[in-house]
Amino acid sequence: MLYRGIPGTDIKVSELSFGNFIFGSFMWGKTADDAPEGIRLQNEAYDLGVNFFDTADAYDNGRAEILMVPTLAYAGRENIIMSTKFGYDFYSDPGTEGSHKERRQDFSPAFLQKALEESLKRLKTDYIDLWQAHNLKLWQMNDDLLHALESLQKAGKIRQWGVALGPAIGWREEGVVALRQWKAPTVQTVFNMLEQHPGREFCEISQQMGRGGIISRVPHSSGILQDIYTPASTFTDHRKYRDRNWLIYGLQKVELLRHIQKSLQCTMAQLAVKWLLTWPSLVSVQPNINTSAELKEFAAACDGHYLTAAQMQEIQNLVETDFGLGSQAHACDLKSSVALSGATPSMYQFGQPTPALPYAFTGNLATAAAGTH
Repeated sequence: MLYRGIPGTDIKVSELSFGNFIFGSFMWGKTADDAPEGIRLQNEAYDLGVNFFDTADAYDNGRAEILMVPTLAYAGRENIIMSTKFGYDFYSDPGTEGSHKERRQDFSPAFLQKALEESLKRLKTDYIDLWQAHNLKLWQMNDDLLHALESLQKAGKIRQWGVALGPAIGWREEGVVALRQWKAPTVQTVFNMLEQHPGREFCEISQQMGRGGIISRVPHSSGILQDIYTPASTFTDHRKYRDRNWLIYGLQKVELLRHIQKSLQCTMAQLAVKWLLTWPSLVSVQPNINTSAELKEFAAACDGHYLTAAQMQEIQNLVETDFGLGSQAHACDLKSSVALSGATPSMYQFGQPTPALPYAFTGNLATAAAGTH
């Protein structure tokens, strides 16, 4: 397992991170009865070199954080980079089990203090390594929030803070403000070979600024890049909310990437991880991990072997032309806080234009990426 420093901080995280929302929430159909297996996988991840674990207070209203306690004890608190999130007031708005309706949010300084203290109690620790604003929107970003985070950092309650964007693909405006204006240490977003925006631009901004690291979630496009679906596949969990074109055309896109996978002698899922790790400002990949086999497969991809500049350019060209499959194969729209419709196409200009060729790939890719280790 290789490790990457979050630029501008003293934190080093494993290239593979373990998000415990699979076993810590209802989103994937897991229940409290599955908790022992979740803990076993967390411990196994640590044994494989994973030191970066990500959860959230809102996952099953605190249960996911509690699920981390045995692993913190197993590994030793000082050996874990513990990340959790804040912003959902599930204390007054617990939500309905199985519902995807967004609950009440609160980013006031007073609520931040309450949320942090409750998270510390559940995790049985006295500090958080990375505390992320959960699904923060543009209109919620203000000086009071920023000052509150800085005060908690000075008090030693949090080492670093970041912004976790979602739940749908987006939001671009928030990520740009977080990186450019707030100088946020991290931004977490949906980012994968098939859904490159806005993650690709965030990586470019971070590289330009020489600070800030990007955490990729949904690195396999909800399973498309794992070779586990057919056109007849159906879903009962959160994937049922995906546009059907995501499945139909996603499977065709995978076949157009097959020759690159074979040339690297890896699985498609490992190619997805390697593609992300080729970005120098990408600090960690956080896939959905359901089994030991998946965990070992993903960990094995974190071996320091990256894609070439030609391979990166080929994949970028395919994405920017919708793989030659027509506009119906275009990646999902992004959530937008400024567009009147609330959404915007996944490729568009805002402020400075994105370079046609990522400048990070004009030299030695392995050397460029290794510089963040």
